[in-house]
Amino acid sequence: MNNQPITCSTSRIAGCTFAIYPMTDQFVDVITASLKEVDTSKVWMKTTDVETCVRGRISHVFDVTKALFLHAANTGRHVVFSGTYSIGCPGDSDGDVYLSEDDERLNTKLLKRMSQEVAGKFSLYPLGGGNYMNMIYNQIEEMKLHGIDVSSIHYATRLDGDGEKVFDGLERVFTNMENLKSSHTVMTTTISANSPSKKEKINE
Repeated sequence: MNNQPITCSTSRIAGCTFAIYPMTDQFVDVITASLKEVDTSKVWMKTTDVETCVRGRISHVFDVTKALFLHAANTGRHVVFSGTYSIGCPGDSDGDVYLSEDDERLNTKLLKRMSQEVAGKFSLYPLGGGNYMNMIYNQIEEMKLHGIDVSSIHYATRLDGDGEKVFDGLERVFTNMENLKSSHTVMTTTISANSPSKKEKINE
């Protein structure tokens, strides 16, 4: 048996594993069109039959995931995004070359052409710290200051508002946790656009 201690990586590469689900028979066309229009050159990306993984600087990971989802949602179809963002995962090192990219976001112009109301939820897990609930509550309050309708649901926090603002809010929370020196942060989110179900019906 190998008794060597497990060491944690010092890499601060961020990543997101996600899937986009267009509720239409033309789901392949919706997804491929988004991949064609969105510039992903500043992130490492790999797609399998289960999910897509993007890795790089926090700003570029959110730039790409936000643009892919909102481009798909702008078709008017009911589209759902399900993702897990992570930074500080022990052993994470491959692809660190993408941390050398500059801060310029490549999909800003594309996103300016889009306006999309969304509904979603997120859960935040600052791992390795003892005062995690106060950290989570503080980030939820931060969301409310930026034009996002925030409400409580079981096991998560609900978000309603403009799609770009919601993703920006998620990025702000994720970045704040990094600035607060959380050793390993995980954030899960599910976001829906153009759903035929109304909020009132969901809450009944």
